[in-house]
Amino acid sequence: MSLSIRNQLPGTVTAVTPGEAMATVRVRLSGGQDLTAAITREAADDLGLSPGTAVRGLVKSTEISLATGPTAGLSIRNRLPGTVTRLVVGDVMAVAHIALVDAELTAVITKEAAEELGLFVGSDVIALVKATEVALATA
Repeated sequence: MSLSIRNQLPGTVTAVTPGEAMATVRVRLSGGQDLTAAITREAADDLGLSPGTAVRGLVKSTEISLATGPTAGLSIRNRLPGTVTRLVVGDVMAVAHIALVDAELTAVITKEAAEELGLFVGSDVIALVKATEVALATA
């Protein structure tokens, strides 16, 4: 199956914590970073998720926020450090390609935000993704 979602991060499930309606799933990405997904418990069951399951974390590029400084005091679980490798700035929006360890992300943010952050190729950034914005697919 082909998907339009640019951000497909391969990893392995390390923990599944089921709740009444939702489950949190911890995934160790191939580069060693941890990713947390909050998905329905039914989806976790349907996918047969358990420690050791190979998955891909799927994140739409419009659901990634960027920071260039400390990120303490945020409820956002996923904070992935990386470096901007390509930056395309249009009239309204900007597309930042970010190299992680063993993976790449694409983030779409406003032109104004890119300018305020002072982004350039080579900028160190932290990609921020809410756990509820991470979908999982089995390999």
